[in-house]
Amino acid sequence: MYDVERFLHVRNAYGASFAAAGDRLSFLMDTTGVPQVWTIDAPGGWPQQATFFDERVTFVDASPARDEVVFGMDEGGNEREQLFRLDGADATITPLTGMPDAKHRWGGWRGDGDRFAFTSNRRDESVFDVYVQDRDATGDVARLLHEGEGWLSVAGWSPGDDRLAVHRAYSNYDQDVYVLDVEAAEEGDEDAFRHVTPHDGHVRYGGVEWGPHGDGIYVSTDHGSNTLYLARIDLDTLDVEPVVEAGEWNVEGVTVHRDSGRIAYARNVEGYSRLAVGELVGTDVEPLPDPDLPPGVYGGVDWDAAGDRFAVTVTGRTQNPNVYVVDVGTGEAERWTRASMAGIPRETFAEPEVYRFPSFDDREIPGFLSLPSTESADPPYPAIVDVHGGPESQRRPSFSPVTGYLLDSGYAVFEPNVRGSTGYGKAYTRLDDKRLRMDAVGDLAAGVEWLARRDDVDEDRVVALGGSYGGFMVLAALTEYPDLWAAGVDIVGIANFVTFLENTGSWRRSLREAEYGTLAEDREFLESISPINNVSAIDVPLMVLHGANDPRVPVGEAEQIAEQAAEHVPTELLVFDDEGHGFSKLENRIEAYRRIVDFLAEHV
Repeated sequence: MYDVERFLHVRNAYGASFAAAGDRLSFLMDTTGVPQVWTIDAPGGWPQQATFFDERVTFVDASPARDEVVFGMDEGGNEREQLFRLDGADATITPLTGMPDAKHRWGGWRGDGDRFAFTSNRRDESVFDVYVQDRDATGDVARLLHEGEGWLSVAGWSPGDDRLAVHRAYSNYDQDVYVLDVEAAEEGDEDAFRHVTPHDGHVRYGGVEWGPHGDGIYVSTDHGSNTLYLARIDLDTLDVEPVVEAGEWNVEGVTVHRDSGRIAYARNVEGYSRLAVGELVGTDVEPLPDPDLPPGVYGGVDWDAAGDRFAVTVTGRTQNPNVYVVDVGTGEAERWTRASMAGIPRETFAEPEVYRFPSFDDREIPGFLSLPSTESADPPYPAIVDVHGGPESQRRPSFSPVTGYLLDSGYAVFEPNVRGSTGYGKAYTRLDDKRLRMDAVGDLAAGVEWLARRDDVDEDRVVALGGSYGGFMVLAALTEYPDLWAAGVDIVGIANFVTFLENTGSWRRSLREAEYGTLAEDREFLESISPINNVSAIDVPLMVLHGANDPRVPVGEAEQIAEQAAEHVPTELLVFDDEGHGFSKLENRIEAYRRIVDFLAEHV
């Protein structure tokens, strides 16, 4: 059996981008302990490190015309991302934005590589505006094209490089798409920003991609449907035309090669990706061979210049993230990167089983259950109930070194997708909104009761563990159903919805109020469901971990729950001064999970 540090040394390679010449991939890999930019010239070749920072790099995107890339980086996990240009010939790095108090959200290169677009809250911290900037310009020189009124992001330049597709999120389930005429915006035309999607407050539009002729936009949407499907928005009529019909499972991850009209998209089937490739012909897709990829979860598709190949990141419970390149003519896939498994045999990791358990209202709740091998321990096993964040998110069977360690140490791991999770249709996602919030906590309790009926789980040794919104679920489960748990681990979680909404980044507040309720109208309800106001009910050991620079869930959430819980139960608080919403630096991850392991060993 390996210790947790060994598991955390398993590396990840992901987020690849083809060079303009198609002969090299730039990608992110965390070999040094934090993600940095690396390059590779051939499948299985020796990668070269291109950046050497102590802070994490968040993305890399190669120029379509030159031997250079743009990458993003924040400081200490504060999510105030800055943009940098890296020259491929001499590795010179040029800061492009240089406004450390503002967030910058990358929007892509123009086709000639001379300009790029992004959104930023540099004018007003609570909203995002649309900017364009010359590739060789630096500092506060970007051209403001449109003053936003909310959460805007640029989805890409049109084939003629004269327009930008812009996505607006009112909440995670309420979104719109706009088209911004660049020249008209530069001339101050108030009509340059055109709304192109039907809006009723309950529709998602994601995966926004320009069609090959610039006369339509492709999206993944649930307009008129319970699940996401692939649609084309005709920019003349604004009709939403189905291309790949809605089914039981969401269509997601849409990417279009704008010159060839080739398209890749996936269905999310029980959390696993099923990738399809085709050519757009009107509102139809003529299929191309299915990619020959290992089963798992796919993301980060990037086409080469000709549209003959694309890079994609593949991960699974037995597959650490690596980059594959798919030939669209044959479906053949080659693995280009070889991120280290730290010498741990792949058979140490196990595929989970998908189960459904009945909740308090007889609704079937999906979840993944993983059991340790009989060599690790004998049943009945102690169990970790691992709750995802979001809440509009989904636990999927991607690689998790911590899950691998827990299984190798003899714990069962249960990962429920309680109501409010994505991946199972719009209606399911809306079941925990506002006044229905605690129904999701009821699902968690029902899952533990289902576990307790199994002969292979020890009902007296069940632990609640979760991060972000999952941290709130941990605290709520301990306060609402204290008899079900042996211990709790809260990672960057919400303890008090009122102080959380008062102190979260101003650019996020309206999005979060759409999900949880507003301070103006729902304060009394928010107080009633806040674990801090029922902290005396916690009667098991509690561990709380947080990052001091967290802009989403401020560190005060951790400090207040730990201070009050410590008055009557064993409580540990661990705060990292150089982290934000989660832990990105290897040394911090090692300390955090080693402390968690010791906490579980002592109390469970």
